[in-house]
Amino acid sequence: MSSTHPPIRILIVDDHPLLREGLGSMIAGQPDMALVAEAENGEQALQAFREHQPDITLMDVQMPRMNGIDAITAIRAEFPSARIIVLTTYRGDMQALRAIKAGAAGYLLKSMLRKELVETIRSVHAGRRRIAADIATEMAEHVADDELTARECDVLRLVATGSANKEVAARMGISEETVKTHMKNVLTKLGAKDRTHAVVVAVKRGIIDIGT
Repeated sequence: MSSTHPPIRILIVDDHPLLREGLGSMIAGQPDMALVAEAENGEQALQAFREHQPDITLMDVQMPRMNGIDAITAIRAEFPSARIIVLTTYRGDMQALRAIKAGAAGYLLKSMLRKELVETIRSVHAGRRRIAADIATEMAEHVADDELTARECDVLRLVATGSANKEVAARMGISEETVKTHMKNVLTKLGAKDRTHAVVVAVKRGIIDIGT
């Protein structure tokens, strides 16, 4: 790469120190890149972005205090031209869609970093969008699907904790019959055989998160 151009200035946001260290080493090995700051949650990411205004931000999704999607939204609200690449272990197409709607310009699985990170950084810095091929394929497969409503997602999250319809109804302040109707819609929209299958599909696609 030509040394006449200033290096691509990079901010790393991830709550795992070892991953930040690994990313830092990869960046350090590139003559056209420079690590300018690190953050371990979304709140720190926003502060670091304000202070350093990097060319590229590498953003984890699942973090404490403020997650990556909310951080992207907050950064892009203040800095509309911010170029952010999401790094995640998660293959869910709905999570990818949320990240892109929030303003992410790239979406990479952490398992692909060694092969694709450097070129993705250069590509996004040049103004292009980069989404991992298998994620893009999965997004395309579901593009015509009916999305779950917020209410249906709330019902499914409670079902995922093992709650019966009666408990879900009591916790949500709705009738048991309404819960059954919501679950019937959920099964249809997700193409699921039963409640357990619906939870598995929803978690895999990133529609609900029952982790951290």
